Amino acid sequence: MTATRSSDDDARLVVSVITALLDELRPHGHPTVTLDSDLERDLALDSLALAELLARLDDARGTRMSTTLLGTATTPRDLLVDPAGPPSHPTVAAASPTPAPVRPPGADGPRPTDLPTLIDSLDWHLATHPDRPHLRLLDETAPVELTYAELHDQALAVANGLRGRGTETGDSIALMLPTGRDYFVAFLGVLLAGCTAVPIYPPDRPSRIGEHLQRQRHILDNARATVLITVPEGRSLARLMRTHVASLRQVCTAEELAQTDGDTMPLPRAGHDDVALVQYTSGSTGAPKGVVLSHQDLVVNIDAMAQVIRATPDDVFVSWLPLYHDMGLIGAWLGSLHVGMRLISMPPQDFLVRPASWLQAITDHGGTLAASPNFGYELCLRRVTDEQMDGLDLSTWRLAFNGAEAVGPDTLRRFADRFGPVGLRPEALAPVYGLAEAAVGLAFPPVGRPPIIDRISRDRLVRGGVAEPLPDGAAGPDVLELAACGQPLPGYAIRVVDRAGSTLPDRTQGRIQFTGPSATRGYLRNDEATRRLRDGEWLDTGDLGYLADGDIVITGRVKDLIIRAGRNLHPQELEQVVGAVDGVRAGCVAAFGVGDAERGTERLVVVAETRETDPVAREAIRSGIVDAAVDVVETPPDEIVLVGPGTVPKTSSGKLRRAETARRYTDGLLDQPVRAAWVQLARFGWGGLPRAVRGLVARLRETLHAAWARLLVVSVVVPLAVMVVLLPGHRLRWRLVRRVLRALVPLMGTPIEADGAALPAPPAVIVANHASWLDGLVLSAHLEGGVRFVVGEVLRDKPIEGFVLRRLGAVFVERHDREQGVADVAALSETLDDRSYLVAFPEGGLDSIVGLRPFRLGAFSVAATAGVPVVPIAIRGSRWVLPPHTTHLRRGTIHLEVGAPILPAGSGWSATLQLRDAARAHIARHCGEPDLG
Repeated sequence: MTATRSSDDDARLVVSVITALLDELRPHGHPTVTLDSDLERDLALDSLALAELLARLDDARGTRMSTTLLGTATTPRDLLVDPAGPPSHPTVAAASPTPAPVRPPGADGPRPTDLPTLIDSLDWHLATHPDRPHLRLLDETAPVELTYAELHDQALAVANGLRGRGTETGDSIALMLPTGRDYFVAFLGVLLAGCTAVPIYPPDRPSRIGEHLQRQRHILDNARATVLITVPEGRSLARLMRTHVASLRQVCTAEELAQTDGDTMPLPRAGHDDVALVQYTSGSTGAPKGVVLSHQDLVVNIDAMAQVIRATPDDVFVSWLPLYHDMGLIGAWLGSLHVGMRLISMPPQDFLVRPASWLQAITDHGGTLAASPNFGYELCLRRVTDEQMDGLDLSTWRLAFNGAEAVGPDTLRRFADRFGPVGLRPEALAPVYGLAEAAVGLAFPPVGRPPIIDRISRDRLVRGGVAEPLPDGAAGPDVLELAACGQPLPGYAIRVVDRAGSTLPDRTQGRIQFTGPSATRGYLRNDEATRRLRDGEWLDTGDLGYLADGDIVITGRVKDLIIRAGRNLHPQELEQVVGAVDGVRAGCVAAFGVGDAERGTERLVVVAETRETDPVAREAIRSGIVDAAVDVVETPPDEIVLVGPGTVPKTSSGKLRRAETARRYTDGLLDQPVRAAWVQLARFGWGGLPRAVRGLVARLRETLHAAWARLLVVSVVVPLAVMVVLLPGHRLRWRLVRRVLRALVPLMGTPIEADGAALPAPPAVIVANHASWLDGLVLSAHLEGGVRFVVGEVLRDKPIEGFVLRRLGAVFVERHDREQGVADVAALSETLDDRSYLVAFPEGGLDSIVGLRPFRLGAFSVAATAGVPVVPIAIRGSRWVLPPHTTHLRRGTIHLEVGAPILPAGSGWSATLQLRDAARAHIARHCGEPDLG
């Protein structure tokens, strides 16, 4: 027992010392430390940091560790006192704010909720139960089942296909796929490739193909998608997008990506703060906006929901929800993946055609969790026959989530009554509230609580915004029933405010705002919408509602509110009763207000779809709508517009687009006949022709310029290298290089602009960010006097490049052998003199990731040891002119921002970090790229 405690104590010591070191290196956040974290890949400790770590462990233990560990240790486990002891050490992690974890019985290793990304969750499943079934895809032909290992392997093939086709880390990859295996595989493949997934829905109706393409064009353009993954039948339509979306390079299928020839390559590892998903809002009240969600946003929101609903790996989620919406993608699938549940997935069209198939799947697979918007439950009530009820057993269904649109209290009652005889418990019905800006979930009711229906005075709500409760026996037109949608998830908060932003008391209607750990950072490339979203730390949901005994009750959308004669009318209730009028298509009614300058109020307009064409029948429908409106809102509509089926626009999830309906009404377009699909496609393609021509001309000019630049480089740089070899003296060689480069750069169309402080006299250490091969040439052209570049050892043994660099005084350092790397850094101090600058790129080699990467400590240690200043130079624009790993040079100006010299405050570890942090702050402020450190 004593030995075990000693081992445990030492494990905690190692983890705590590493955590303290990381707190100093990256005070704004770093990964959780476990005994199996990779010291380089996961914790990003370079050779100097490792040397500092070993010294601190010696001090903490009062012992001397073997110096060979500097070169051999790969994980903290290797640094334990007795590495030859028991092979199994406990995994010790820093405290995590995430909810209590769940894990399969008998599983070993870290728990899913300890892991910061969905890819880490998948890795955990692969390590503990790779052959366990995760997905069962129901299809008309034959069900398909995928284990965690099969899902990973197929997704990995897609990821390698994306990287093999030139996809870079952080690229946006659009998925226009139906719910099915290709979607699951492609989505995970995008994440494994280090890219961002952008789900968009495939075309649903040929009659609206033109509108669909226009809508998706704006999404693809806003996301700057580089690849579109779609079905084979959609490629011809999707290729039309390329004439409208400049960033779109390729259109392909998941199968084509998985079959891409070529060797597999190392895949980047997404960090918890990297963007995983851009979820475009459905656009029910306007143009879709891209909600930016990181890996951490998704995991934290899933953890909070899992804690409230008491999810375990024994749960079975049965879903018909499409994967291009957050409720189906995050709530159903990614939640199942993270927790370790089985997901039974069926195509949405199967449910819409035969709603009983969903309930039958719950019966057949023992489903415990399932979700649907309110219309799905209504569809079951209307279309599931008594004969289909005979084979149902819903006793395993413990939570039936109802969200994503207004929850109907009557729907909840009738669903419980109808399906209670086949095992459904009333307390299983769970009205919930969420939105894409929170990832998906925001408020859930407690498990085991039957739905709460709030009965309030309609008149008091409409006239004064007060939700006044009515007694249970109250009846009549003044009774308004609303479903309570639960309480905020752990770590989240909800408030209701007035127009001035002041918090309102309970049972007072206002705007709903929220805050929480998964609150989006904003809308992609839409600063104005992001500004409107935020109210300090709170985010505005765009919904109206009130709080009652801790529950949030939704009354409508802010933009849909109709103000008429001093009364606030909510269109949803009016639309519902109008949809029940004989001859009107239920769910195809839109009510909205139109400004009336003469009356100083809004005109109430109702647009309703009907199949009736007989004038007498249509007049009867109008009368029925008037009577229904008077019963509910005590006023007749100012105008009733009857239209044919398919006229009222909806989102891909079936929500009414009232704002778009109002726009079409105002513009006189509601009665416009629907053009044939081929006409819409021709118009769409013709509209993109001018842009395609402009793009072709631009690419031709770019190609010619790149050819000219390469010709210049070959004709000038090669002779220059020969002269460098022949000329005597370091200063003379650099004088020639500088003059040639200063003449060459303008001819290449890449002028250099420099601002900032003047350089101090040598000796000094100059550090700069590194985004392109041009960076060294740019600094060589700008710097006066002697220069010594710090270069990776990979170039030392190259016969031509290495020889030329040595003639120019370059200093080579080892980056892979840690012991040699520490020795090389220590020797750099000897190269400092009063005739030349020591120039280093502390990020190391080039990387296609856009952003300022973590800095190595070597250059700053040299400056601190020698007591010389560090001069930071931010280079902006070089990545655009010549991206990493390409030879295609573009036109563009390169900017240098020279920082003031930074003097070290001492000569030790603290001084090294002080120099690094100050230099990095200047470079991050001026380099024009995100700080990834």
